[in-house]
Amino acid sequence: MSTITTAQQTTRSTRAARKPVWLHGLGATVVASAVVTVLAVAASAAGVSFETASGTIPLAGYAQLTALFSLIGVAMAAVMARVARRPRRTFVVTTVVLTVASLVPDVAFGFDAASAVVLMLLHVVAAAIVIPVLARRLAA
Repeated sequence: MSTITTAQQTTRSTRAARKPVWLHGLGATVVASAVVTVLAVAASAAGVSFETASGTIPLAGYAQLTALFSLIGVAMAAVMARVARRPRRTFVVTTVVLTVASLVPDVAFGFDAASAVVLMLLHVVAAAIVIPVLARRLAA
């Protein structure tokens, strides 16, 4: 009886000590948004234009879109944690495929070569920050 009680108490205390997926995801989202924005500012200062026929990407756009898509990733991780048979693998495969798909507009929207390459690198940087943080919180 005491073994069962001890195991239940250990499980409860472990759960209480571990932060939920969404909380880690929120932190990763803030970090990714800040890093991507700083890198975009640095690239812009180095001469990358980020211009298309419809105009230049506004500075706030980097943080906003990084946050939006990172939070979508957080929601995906939370759902996969509950419904997927192998949440970590499912999440990583899905997000890597979506990251690759996110590179297509950078080529298709008429950016010059330097802008397209930097934008693609920014997508990869954001993914490299957010995906591992969330994946570590999911069951293997």
